Amino acid sequence: MRNMAINIEKISNDVRAALSPVKAADLKTEIDRRFLFEAKRLVSANDLPPYYSVYFLLVKLLGFQNLGQWEKVAWSIPVEFGGEVFVVEHRKFGLCIAGRNLENALHIRDRINAAAKVAEPYLDFLADEAANSSKLNVVNRSAALFERHMYFVNLYRQKISEADARKDEVNRSQIGDHAWLTTFPSRELYEQSNWLGVAAIETFFSWTEHVFVLLGILQAKMKNGKDVRKIANDTWYNKYKMVFDCSSDAEADALLTELTLVRRQIRNFDAHGSFGKARAAFDFHSEVGAVPLIMPHDKTNDEFKFGNGIEFVTSEALDLIERAAAHIWADVRSPAQIYIQESGLPLILSYAVDGTYEDAMKSETRMDAFCEVLSRRFDDAANMDF
Repeated sequence: MRNMAINIEKISNDVRAALSPVKAADLKTEIDRRFLFEAKRLVSANDLPPYYSVYFLLVKLLGFQNLGQWEKVAWSIPVEFGGEVFVVEHRKFGLCIAGRNLENALHIRDRINAAAKVAEPYLDFLADEAANSSKLNVVNRSAALFERHMYFVNLYRQKISEADARKDEVNRSQIGDHAWLTTFPSRELYEQSNWLGVAAIETFFSWTEHVFVLLGILQAKMKNGKDVRKIANDTWYNKYKMVFDCSSDAEADALLTELTLVRRQIRNFDAHGSFGKARAAFDFHSEVGAVPLIMPHDKTNDEFKFGNGIEFVTSEALDLIERAAAHIWADVRSPAQIYIQESGLPLILSYAVDGTYEDAMKSETRMDAFCEVLSRRFDDAANMDF
């Protein structure tokens, strides 16, 4: 974590100097309400820092006035430059500087960009404060990650079907006066299906690394950003044990044993340059031919062992993964599928703290109703229907 001992007063003065001569519009001067509706968008979001950085810089750090929300406007900050009033607004189509004079608006743009660079230590400070609180949303990418997994599963199945359909096919072509080349199309297709199967397994573990964190939040096992960061950086095995009580869930315990084997034999093999964590890179010369050798992963042990390092049947591994995916949403976790997989809503840590998620997780009916209300709120916010 960064050292967040900062001098906010000094940063505020430096930011104000970088922003000058742009200043807050004189609060004693009544702003023409017609101007707020008629002001033209002169500078767009593409030429400005992120909307939240601008808001924190102008309102939270420097104390500029926010005129508040109205239809299709989340917030509006009046600023003054060259004796003329402009508004820095977050509208439905993004952040903008609106007013009547393009040249002056461009000067304001340049000053805001300069001030945002000076304000970076303050913005980092706010980010660190937020990360240790429960006033955070955790992004939910579960549906997209599972869709990617199923994409490779379906491609694997298609390739296997094609290979099975052509398993008796033999192609012979003459390559010389007395030479023929014989090929078996199914061999290449089976090899390609295996590539797709390994990809499907990889994407399954990627999905579960993500979904276990989200499930942990719904189960109120993480309540602030620090908790989420710790679990997100933990091992897949520990994430699994956090979600499932293997002492009382026999199926979860059995699945863990098998999935751990798949992870070690397949995923770790593929992820370590096809030598695997066991570094199965050698064949021992012997009177019975080449015998595979495994170098143990424990670097303190330099003995060699016999073994091929990777033995798996892709179809069986994918059948196991299918059972595991179904069990994730079984029993008391079934309401979580509605929230995580179907609604796509982010996980809101403050709801893990105040018992909102605990209540919604009591039944699928409660979760359906909760998701409907929350989705409507998010839609209204996205459309700025205030």
